[in-house]
Amino acid sequence: MKTLTLKWQRLVHGGATCPRCQATGEEVKKAMEVLTSRLSSLGIEVTLEVAELDLAAFQRDPDQSNRLWIAGRPLEEWLTGKVGHNLCGGVCGDAACRTLELEGNIYETIPAALMVQAGIQAASRLLSPPGGPCSCGGPAGTCRPQRSR
Repeated sequence: MKTLTLKWQRLVHGGATCPRCQATGEEVKKAMEVLTSRLSSLGIEVTLEVAELDLAAFQRDPDQSNRLWIAGRPLEEWLTGKVGHNLCGGVCGDAACRTLELEGNIYETIPAALMVQAGIQAASRLLSPPGGPCSCGGPAGTCRPQRSR
């Protein structure tokens, strides 16, 4: 059985997280249910890794909080989105926290539908037959090792 791993990390301080991360956590659960349901019949097991950032790590790099990876790639790469920032509050204090910018929309809470969309893309790569699309995303045989001169 093949495995599709989702990883989500967020700030946890004093046992609490911010409302943005709390809401994203609920969306992660929904996405896991949908992906597990859709992919199990294809022989793909969906797993979830949840990581906590302490306050010191968050203060060094707030972009690491409320961050998602699917099959080892950041969610924004799968969706051709970009990382944005805005004030969050709560345990985050006055930090400019991570958002996802996609097709003119800014998401503070990452919707399950976007996680599912990226998860399906990742799963399709897991199911690509040998000789199928290249790992770069192009047609089979388009990548060639560079030859030394």
